[in-house]
Amino acid sequence: MDGTTGTSQQDPEAWLLVGLASGIGSRYFQRLLDHFGEPQSILDASRTELAELGIPNPAIDALLAQDRSRIKASLEWLTKPNHQLLTLNDKEYPTLLRQIDAPPPLLFLIGDKQLLHQPQLAIVGSRNPTATGLENAHEFARSLAASGFCITSGLAQGIDGAAHSGALKGGSTIAVMGTGADRIYPGSHKRLAHQIADQALLVTEFPPGTPARAENFPRRNRIISGLALGTLVVEATLQSGSLITARLSSEQGREVFAIPGSIHNPQARGCHALIRQGAKLVESAQDIVEELGALFATLENPTDTESTTEDSDIMQRDADYQRLMQALGYDPVSVDELITRTGLTAEAVSSMLLLLELEGHVSSAPGGYYCRTDRLTSRHSG
Repeated sequence: MDGTTGTSQQDPEAWLLVGLASGIGSRYFQRLLDHFGEPQSILDASRTELAELGIPNPAIDALLAQDRSRIKASLEWLTKPNHQLLTLNDKEYPTLLRQIDAPPPLLFLIGDKQLLHQPQLAIVGSRNPTATGLENAHEFARSLAASGFCITSGLAQGIDGAAHSGALKGGSTIAVMGTGADRIYPGSHKRLAHQIADQALLVTEFPPGTPARAENFPRRNRIISGLALGTLVVEATLQSGSLITARLSSEQGREVFAIPGSIHNPQARGCHALIRQGAKLVESAQDIVEELGALFATLENPTDTESTTEDSDIMQRDADYQRLMQALGYDPVSVDELITRTGLTAEAVSSMLLLLELEGHVSSAPGGYYCRTDRLTSRHSG
């Protein structure tokens, strides 16, 4: 099954049988995994063992039935090129998403799963934005993608679509769907979805065949915010679903940004409400780069009181920086080429490039390319 790794490669059927069993949601699946360790042990458990964990009887019935007809479509979907299954126990499962409350145990992917490990910013907003809102979403996404962020959004009409399109012009994007990966919603975004599948990444927790249902989209929103370091709301009414994504982002300990607008524009009222509640007002993409860059600097520079083991990690990090700087030239180089030259992971290269750009040691060019500047220090140049 193309692209599956870790536990899902060893036994995707067991993961699907548990994950798609009726009545087993993310929370019950997590409880079962914590107790039994892996899905096959869950399937081998007795009714009594399952009941002792507080699993409802209908869900126990579904687990014990092990109805393979429920997973047939998913298994067939996984045989197609570039279709992948990522599970909660996989080493490649996104670290930030794993930290949220009740993370999705299954992720169905089409495209480049390495994008899951790039620094991400979620861009969301109204399905019925103004022309200015569409332009802001497109340009913020393009600029932030060119700066090294992968732009995450929900493939909806309006702001989402503009953000995905802008991100593809500047770098990369992830579309998180509220349907099965074989059901593009809205239908008007089929071409955009195919472009994202070819050039970037489609993600959903819903199995193939799942149609668009109202209850799916709040679940999708928690993944959008959970994957990202922060969420930018471009335009939103007070009733906009994008405010749910912003609230989830805040609850998950991530940053929330909002673009202000005219006091006469109903599409700006949601953003103004967020700003009053503590969201950071932004007027340019650079505002976000600087804010999240400070977070990266904190993560990249441990305090003097840390242990000798952590000191060793710092030394290794500096060695990695030297390898990256040696791989960079004064002519633009793609991220993929830098990964090949250095042997570092996509996640490491993307994070390091972002910090180096903030420090003025590298500059970005359209299309996800980078080159050295002349502001090199001994630390990074060796």
